[in-house]
Amino acid sequence: MAPTVRHTQLIKSQSKRLGFDYCGISRAEFLEDEAPRLENWLNKNMHGQMSYMQNYFDKRLDPRLLVPGAKSVISLLLNYYPTDNQADNATFKISKYAYGKDYHFVIKEKLNQLLQFIKSTIGEIDGRVFVDSAPVMDKVWAKKSGLGWIGKNSNLINKNNGSFYFIAELIIDLELEYDGAIKDYCGTCTRCMDACPTDAIVAPYVVDGSKCISYFTIELKDNIPAEVKGKFDNWIFGCDICQDVCPWNRFSKPHNEPHFRADKELLGMTQNNWLDLTAETFKRVFKDSAVKRTKFKGLKRNIDFVKNL
Repeated sequence: MAPTVRHTQLIKSQSKRLGFDYCGISRAEFLEDEAPRLENWLNKNMHGQMSYMQNYFDKRLDPRLLVPGAKSVISLLLNYYPTDNQADNATFKISKYAYGKDYHFVIKEKLNQLLQFIKSTIGEIDGRVFVDSAPVMDKVWAKKSGLGWIGKNSNLINKNNGSFYFIAELIIDLELEYDGAIKDYCGTCTRCMDACPTDAIVAPYVVDGSKCISYFTIELKDNIPAEVKGKFDNWIFGCDICQDVCPWNRFSKPHNEPHFRADKELLGMTQNNWLDLTAETFKRVFKDSAVKRTKFKGLKRNIDFVKNL
C-alpha cells in the first residue's frame, strides 16, 4: 500500500475514534474561484461590523500562507443536532449549537489529539488546527473535500445528515490521498430563502451577513436597528430558521458528544425566566457556553429588543 493511501486511512480512522462524524481531505492550494466572490461580498459590506472578515484576505484564500509548505487540508465535521429542544415553544430561543459546552474548546482538544496522533504515528510533520477562529474558509474546504455542498443558505449540507455540524480543519505539510467535491442537491428548492424573516439570503448562495439574525444577536455591538423590530421570531442568540426549514435536515440525527448535551436548566427556561434573567443566573447557566460571547449585557439587549413582540 502506498504511503499516501496508508496515511490517509490512518488519519480517517483516528478521526472516527476521536468522535468526528466525517473526514475529507483536499489539496492545499489557492482558492481561485473564491477570490472574486469574497472580494465582491466584502465590497458590498455584507460583513457589516465583522471587520475581521477583511483581515488576512490572502491567507483566507491560500492555506499555504498559514502553514508554510502545506500540502493537505483535512476537513472534519462534528454533529451538534440535539436530542432535546427548548421545552417551551413560546420562549425566547437560542441556536442549537449553543445548547452545550462551547464547541471551540471541545473541538480544539480533539484536533490537537489528532495532530499528535499524526506526528507520533506517521512522523514529524508541521501543521495547525483551526476551529472557526482564523482566516480559513471552512465551508469551502469541506465542500472541496466531498463532505457536502454549500446550500442556498450558505451552510454546508451533508446528504446523509443535513447541516447541523461544526466544521474544523487540520492543515498539514503531508501529501495525502484527496477526495473530490460532490454535486449540489438543492435543486429548485428555496425554502430557506422564503423563510428568512430579515431577507438576509439576498440571492441563492449569497447571504448578507449584516442582515442575519445571528449577526444582530451575536456580532453587532451597537443597538439593533429599529427596522428589524418584530422580525426576530423570539431568537435572542443566533437563529436556526434557514436550517430548520431545509428538507435535508429531516435526516439529522442526535449527536453523541457528551459535552454538547444541553443544560437542563437552559432547556426549561420560560419566557418569564428569560425576562427575569440575572447576571448570577447567566453566569451559572452559560458558564461553559458559546452564549458567553454576547456577555450578560448583550443578551439582555437582545431580550429587550424581542420582548415587545
